[in-house]
Amino acid sequence: MTSSTTFQPVLERIAEEIERTPGRGRPADYIPALAACDPRSFGMAVAEPDGTVYGVGEWRRPFSAQSITKVFTLALVLAREGDALWEHVGREPSGNPFNSLVQLEYENGIPRNPFINAGALVVTDRLHTRTGDASGELLSFLRAESGNQDLTFDKEVAASESAHGDRNAALGHFMASYGNIDNAVPVLLDQYFGQCSIAASCADLALATAFLARHGIRADGTRLLTLSQAKQINAIMLTCGTYDAAGDFAYRVGLPGKSGVGGGIIAVVPGRCTLCVWSPGLDERGNSVAGVAALDRFTTLTGLSVF
Repeated sequence: MTSSTTFQPVLERIAEEIERTPGRGRPADYIPALAACDPRSFGMAVAEPDGTVYGVGEWRRPFSAQSITKVFTLALVLAREGDALWEHVGREPSGNPFNSLVQLEYENGIPRNPFINAGALVVTDRLHTRTGDASGELLSFLRAESGNQDLTFDKEVAASESAHGDRNAALGHFMASYGNIDNAVPVLLDQYFGQCSIAASCADLALATAFLARHGIRADGTRLLTLSQAKQINAIMLTCGTYDAAGDFAYRVGLPGKSGVGGGIIAVVPGRCTLCVWSPGLDERGNSVAGVAALDRFTTLTGLSVF
């Protein structure tokens, strides 16, 4: 690809191809507030490091960011704690579903990586200990990086998750029994469900992710992460960002990515651009069917990949 001006035609071509695709998966039905989403909805945005953003479809429509937010919480904690964080959470792919209790038992309460639910709970717990308001700190960061001060929590989604959050509560209590959780589990869960309920658009999330394409530099030019830390987060996204489908995602897309059960996926081309795609129909592993297909086409059409 010779010029960034070709991003818009590429996005439009992808949207046309996706529109003709029959199977789109099913929305997340275990969170009732998400179950009503139309699986044929689609939006996609690309942001360049200078803040230029391109989009297609419903790229400015807010949706539930869900586990995409785990990337930003991880960055905020890693910036504060550095390598000490890795004493509490691992960096290896899980190979198990994102809400599995099994691995925690034989790994003594240390989650396999920051993107499965247990690992994300640990990261949120550590941010809450450091700031006193993990979800508020995250929201402020996303508002600043996206330039959208209207970003907020979706209280209906948060309440829905809280009402169906027994598995996450079990994960929290189990890790607390090993001394790997600082805060009271109900407080942690409230912060975690708030974090996951943030509603943002493809444009918002592509822009908010751009610090990873800028090797750790925030939108205002200040440095959040060292070069090594930015590389570390991109690496964990590549190996762990789409749960037990990470190998297939790396094979098809070839970019660091992070999915959420709201149907969104963010992806990073270091030094070049960041992407966010949204379509709420999910596959059996919790990843957007149309989203993965769209990112696959993007890397094929542009030749942009980390490989």
